Amino acid sequence: MAIVSMPYEAWGRADQKSRTRAALLVAAREMVARGVSPTVEQTAAAAAISRTTAYRYFPNQRALLAAAHPETAATSMLGDHPSQDPAARLDQVVREFTAMVVRTEAQQRTMLRLSLEDGPQGGLPLRQGRAIAWITEALEPLRDQLGDNGLHHVVLAIRSAVGIEALVWLTDIADLSRPDAVEVMRWSAQGLLNSALTQGAPPTAPRRPDRSW
Repeated sequence: MAIVSMPYEAWGRADQKSRTRAALLVAAREMVARGVSPTVEQTAAAAAISRTTAYRYFPNQRALLAAAHPETAATSMLGDHPSQDPAARLDQVVREFTAMVVRTEAQQRTMLRLSLEDGPQGGLPLRQGRAIAWITEALEPLRDQLGDNGLHHVVLAIRSAVGIEALVWLTDIADLSRPDAVEVMRWSAQGLLNSALTQGAPPTAPRRPDRSW
């Protein structure tokens, strides 16, 4: 009979282990907010937790930073009773997403820098975010109309216009205030959706299975 391996956190003392994990993530996020790329050992020291214990939760820096990504806490941005109108659903997601990006901007900027340093084949840490899933959920009512591939490319187009990358350009290069930058991102998202509905989805190509964003 096959033996199923269970993660360390699944074995006993769940409340205590949850608190320990949370303390490690708080410490990691605080360091990320200061522009530091914390190792597991540095995070353990900052959280006053033994290095051996910390490695039981996060076996390497990659796992730690992925878990510390600001977007990993939320599973949906549509709420309990979402509209069925795709434009309204998209605007709700974009408003919630951009508010979160602004609220966690320091961490987001560090994660963006680390992702760029990690290279295109890395996996750290921007690709651990959930924006693609949130936008896809918002536009799910259009799946039959656009098709799976078409919907995916519309989502990618919208994601390219919202998020930390767009915020950095709009504030640092275009010199907009953050509220104005958020409004531009909302407007861009709706414009891309309208274009997809009136002119069709962007040109499509087979999806690469190794991408999650």
